[in-house]
Amino acid sequence: LRDGQNGIIGYLLIGTDNTARKQIEAEQSKLDQRLRDQQFYTRSLIESSIDALMTTDPAGIITDVNKQMEALTGCTRDELIGAPFKNYFTDPQRAEAGIKRVLAENKVINYELTARTRVWPDAADGQGAAIATETVVSYNASTFYDRDRKLQGVFAAARDITERKRLDFVLQENNVELSTAKLAAEKANLAKSDFLSSMSHELRTPLNAILGFAQLLEVGSPTPTLGQQRSIDHILQAGWYLLELINEILDLALIESGKLSLSTEPVKLGDVLRECQAMIEPQAAKRGIRMRFPTLVDALSTYLQADRTRLKQVLVNLLSNAVKYNCTNGAVTLELKMMSERRLRICITDTGAGLSPEKIAQLFQPFNRLGQEANAEEGTGIGLVVSKRLIELMHGSIGVESTVGAGCAFWIELETANAPELALTLGSLNATPSSTSANANTSLAQVAARKTLLYVEDNPANMLLVEEIIAHRSKLEFIPARDAVSGIELARSRQPDVILMDINLPGMSGMEALAVLRHDAKTAHIPVIALSANAIPRDIEKGLQAGFYRYLTKPIKVSALLEALDLALNLRPDDFNDGSADA
Repeated sequence: LRDGQNGIIGYLLIGTDNTARKQIEAEQSKLDQRLRDQQFYTRSLIESSIDALMTTDPAGIITDVNKQMEALTGCTRDELIGAPFKNYFTDPQRAEAGIKRVLAENKVINYELTARTRVWPDAADGQGAAIATETVVSYNASTFYDRDRKLQGVFAAARDITERKRLDFVLQENNVELSTAKLAAEKANLAKSDFLSSMSHELRTPLNAILGFAQLLEVGSPTPTLGQQRSIDHILQAGWYLLELINEILDLALIESGKLSLSTEPVKLGDVLRECQAMIEPQAAKRGIRMRFPTLVDALSTYLQADRTRLKQVLVNLLSNAVKYNCTNGAVTLELKMMSERRLRICITDTGAGLSPEKIAQLFQPFNRLGQEANAEEGTGIGLVVSKRLIELMHGSIGVESTVGAGCAFWIELETANAPELALTLGSLNATPSSTSANANTSLAQVAARKTLLYVEDNPANMLLVEEIIAHRSKLEFIPARDAVSGIELARSRQPDVILMDINLPGMSGMEALAVLRHDAKTAHIPVIALSANAIPRDIEKGLQAGFYRYLTKPIKVSALLEALDLALNLRPDDFNDGSADA
């Protein structure tokens, strides 16, 4: 305090409480630091992204970017902010359309663009040409708003997909190569099937003559001497074994090429077991081996989901092996066991020498006879392989349990099925003894006096064989034709009661000849039986679909041929094409 002459006369002290202000300043400092930390954290997140990130205003002007965006465009952050988004892509119009689409739909996913680095005047390749790098990116974006839900702009992420595009291109090329390879494989499979069909035909044709004439000698007159009969037996045994070998090889090849088709349906197990028993018991009796089958009462009510023919083939193979590799005066037992509610096991046990674990491991290898090559028993090592593939195609399983010196137990398992419903048609209820089925029992010898047979065949040996077979049926007129054209003319002029037709004929095939006969009113009613060496199931099915009454395969089984002729010669004109086969 001062007096009038400005001299100090005292002091005036004013004390103000600053506690509140200091607290506010401290809190503000903390908030500022927290905000700076949050901004640093947010920026760190943005910069750590592997994608190029940016924001734009609604007009498409860049407002912020991260380092990846700088690297993508070759520009600094300051240069990018304030520049149009579209300027940094090879197709500016598409880039601008992407922004507009985000604004209209609120988001865009996997929108493909190609980013281009900015070209600087001093960036040259040494020859004065400017260099620009292009990068294919996947553009994903959405709109963002402030707290008042007012649109602020677009947030976008661009991911480098150059490598992915390169891999896609490589994958596309690989797919083309795979398609080409698949096409080549399909052609190879088709060629393989054609080769198998051709090989089957070429092998069966000479076998037909061998087995056919051997059968004729066996039943001929005068009766063969004991020595001749032994020779005929050897010829027939070797011929049928060779035919079995051909069939097994063809079956295996068809399975491996995926060409074998199965028809699975409910199969009555009792019927199949009866047929197998009838086939195997004579073989077993010759060796003094006892056969023990289950009580058929149990099997009669059991149905399996299987292909009937192939199931029988597998069971006959297993039973035949059990007999073949058994000991003298041994036994073979077939047992049935339910493994679950819907799965049945058929087990075939023998009393043979058994198999070691090492041999069991090699059991289902093609052409591997497990050291039995020196054995007197015939075999190829294919049967079990084919059986395994067939059972697996029927969605079943096969296996073996064995102890050395105690025999083997081969088993198969298949799904059981419900018994099919039997439908009785009105015609079957009204059937009389004079029906077609009754007429079919009339023997060929009884009707031969008034019947004619036309055989179309280019192979002289086959022609002579069938002529010899027919000669045993008196007064059945035999009409030969060497090719399809002459066969058709003879069919029109002679009106035979039945036609035997080879498939592989010179000029016009048997299939083509059948089509001509079917479209001619004069010959459409004549039943035509195929007699061919084309024995692959696919060929048989095609033949039956084409309209053959029966499809018989070579080598000829005399009984099967005569049975088919019996049926064909006793048909009504409108009944001949029932699509049956006897291969």
